[in-house]
Amino acid sequence: MAETASERRRREEEEQFAERGVSLWQDAWHRLLRNRMSLAGLLFIALMVFCFITGDFLPPYSYREADYDNTRIAPRADHIFGTDKMGRDVFSRIWWGTRVSLTVGVVGSLTSLIIGITYGSIAGYLGGQVDNLMMRFVDVMYGFPTLLFIILVMVVLPAETAIQGMINIFIAIGIVGWMGMARLIRGQFLSLREKEYVLAAQMVGAGPARIISRHLLPNSLGPAVVTLTLGIPGLILTEAVLSFIGLGVPPPYPSWGQMLSEGWRGLRSSPHLTIFPGLAITFTMLAFNFVGDGLRDALDPTMRGTALVRAARRKKKKARKAAAATA
Repeated sequence: MAETASERRRREEEEQFAERGVSLWQDAWHRLLRNRMSLAGLLFIALMVFCFITGDFLPPYSYREADYDNTRIAPRADHIFGTDKMGRDVFSRIWWGTRVSLTVGVVGSLTSLIIGITYGSIAGYLGGQVDNLMMRFVDVMYGFPTLLFIILVMVVLPAETAIQGMINIFIAIGIVGWMGMARLIRGQFLSLREKEYVLAAQMVGAGPARIISRHLLPNSLGPAVVTLTLGIPGLILTEAVLSFIGLGVPPPYPSWGQMLSEGWRGLRSSPHLTIFPGLAITFTMLAFNFVGDGLRDALDPTMRGTALVRAARRKKKKARKAAAATA
């Protein structure tokens, strides 16, 4: 069947983008920014990073500054989110609590990523009995209730300061949070190690370290990054649960889960003590989920180049309209 004009134009545009050397990551970033929900999530995450950086000097009050003459007041001009039972400004404590949630989510996910990639890449590349033995250990680890195991670790390890509390959370998450990433990387390696370019690298004498670092791992990072992004909300919720039951960051350092624990008893008389920390957790989880969903779609190889092609078509169409208007 003869090629139509639209198909020929599309093929020519895709060839132009290939000649310009547009990589998968560049195209993925372009398509991620065109996703409105993902863009909104990125903006909210940028706001969290801003709060993280400016938490020591920009909030109107200190997170530990108490005003016993104004306890449990409703939101008003000088306290836009109200105050808690000790007269501390809720807005400032939520601002500072961004540090705890963002640190736990990002560092905990990176810890799981490093352990999972190391373990999964070894199992997936070697295969055979080594892979079978390593995966049986993962199955055994999956038999333990994750949250219960984290609670046991937090009970055993002391936490007198906020840094110690977060380090304990990182240790607990690092022990149990890497298994899903290890399975993902192992599955990617098992499918990629039979590809032609891997076999060609083996034929020319490339060692295992070079094959893993130059061929297998870069082609496995797409799903790993998506899993990493989608895992951050779960870790933030885990930290909130631990703080809610008193096993997270110790007082007076604010945590959103800790604020929920302090406010739920007075839900009817002072609902703002529960509503605003709950909204902070909700919006944060939604933001990371939106970005994760956008990354999953943007890193789909079957969609590569489509956003750039559409952008080029719109640009050419506008140029033709402008030329026709001036003619």
